[in-house]
Amino acid sequence: MYEDKSHEYFALVRKDISPLLPAHAERVLEIGCGTGATLAWLKNEGRADWVGGIELNGSAAALARPRLNLLLEGDVDRQIEQLPPQSIDLILCLDVLEHLVDPWQTLQRIESRLRPGGQLIVSLPNIRHYSVLLPLLLRGRWQYAPAGIMDRTHLRFFSRQTAVELLQQAGLPVSQLRSTYAWGTWDRWKDWLSLGLLRGFFSFQYLLAARKPAHNAFP
Repeated sequence: MYEDKSHEYFALVRKDISPLLPAHAERVLEIGCGTGATLAWLKNEGRADWVGGIELNGSAAALARPRLNLLLEGDVDRQIEQLPPQSIDLILCLDVLEHLVDPWQTLQRIESRLRPGGQLIVSLPNIRHYSVLLPLLLRGRWQYAPAGIMDRTHLRFFSRQTAVELLQQAGLPVSQLRSTYAWGTWDRWKDWLSLGLLRGFFSFQYLLAARKPAHNAFP
């Protein structure tokens, strides 16, 4: 099914993560890096010195390879074993964990590659969004689509709470959490009018940042 995805699906620059990014990270790894557009942006902006990616799709990987310091092509659970433990300062998992059979186990492997004090940034679609719930409640429809929350390649689904728990079970406490909105200002207004009480229904996606605890100086 990934072969059916458009070029734009793999080429998006994820500038929406800017508020969660550290000022600078020496070594950055992106899981599911697509064509490497986000990593190239970080390096061009001086936000990273070394950028590496793991990508399953062969066509996207071929475009990413000349843009990155390292490109590993294939399944993340196998490819990440090629990286030394505690060797990465920042890892990006942007709309990728929901595609995995066992994202909980994969995050354990990802965490082991982070240096103490290193940061993980994750984006996950919100299954509680009204565009999913209303068709299910009113018409009994659970309809997959080429992209979006109900992307037919999604294997796992998360709400705000389970997204936070996903990171916590890997030993990565969430330090920042932001919502994104499918319809921009209109959904923001609906969130505001509900006093934030219905935010879980208007949030299209969650952006989460977590930091690996630094080693204690005195055990």
